[in-house]
Amino acid sequence: MQVIENIPKLKPRAIDAHKGDFGKVCIIAGSIGFSGAAAIAAKSALRSGSGLVRLAVPQSILPIVTAIEPCYTTIGLAEDSSGKISGKAVDTILKAVEDNDIIAFGPGVGVSGGVKTVLENLLRLEKRVVIDADGLNNLAGLKNWPDINKANLILTPHPGEMGRLWDGLLRKPMPQDRETIAIEFANAAKAVVVFKGHNTIVTDAEKVYVNTTGNPGMATAGAGDVLTGVITSLCGQGLDNFDASVLGVYIHGLAGDLAAKEKGQISMIATDILEYLPAAFKAI
Repeated sequence: MQVIENIPKLKPRAIDAHKGDFGKVCIIAGSIGFSGAAAIAAKSALRSGSGLVRLAVPQSILPIVTAIEPCYTTIGLAEDSSGKISGKAVDTILKAVEDNDIIAFGPGVGVSGGVKTVLENLLRLEKRVVIDADGLNNLAGLKNWPDINKANLILTPHPGEMGRLWDGLLRKPMPQDRETIAIEFANAAKAVVVFKGHNTIVTDAEKVYVNTTGNPGMATAGAGDVLTGVITSLCGQGLDNFDASVLGVYIHGLAGDLAAKEKGQISMIATDILEYLPAAFKAI
């Protein structure tokens, strides 16, 4: 196992660059009551350097996420009676993601049959896909999902989500050691795994990185949605899945550390982390 310590960097921007050079990102997120998760992930992708960010959400929360940030574009999706993305949205989503470099799926989507249908269709695409939050909980409910998967995946579970994914895929007792868990699951899933928590672990089952930034103040709702946006954006800017994940968790933690110095750990909220992303990128 190769232990990685150096932090990847983005290439300097060409003087004649245009927005298409820095990634076309599509984020599929949100449900009634969880519009913030969608908006945070999309705004985070913008603050991390994406040239174009499209946010696809259930139609009923479209006015909310549009009002939060004018710099991403939006797509309204068919929804079920509870305000979650419906299986009827599949055609709209497949058309929307055709021309994107990277897809993110999961923040605030909830768990339902329709959401699982959307996820199954995304797995069948030969696309780079970041799956987080309830995207992972829906994934855990899909039997033998690696058999249908054609996507190039980044999975970003916290310990609870990892437990559900592990039980659904490996069907054996989970080890105690976090690094072992991440490596074994990455190998079984054929994916880059970002196992979140204190000293977040990034691995593709051949290389492993243990993050050194971050603090307990980041244990707050929405912090993971910020990370989703950062990693997705870095993928769109040309980093491979492993390097994008390593730089993403480092920058995310550094932004949290900078926010903690100003706000304190107790009062920190997810948008504080987002607010300090520019300073974190400048610092490296």
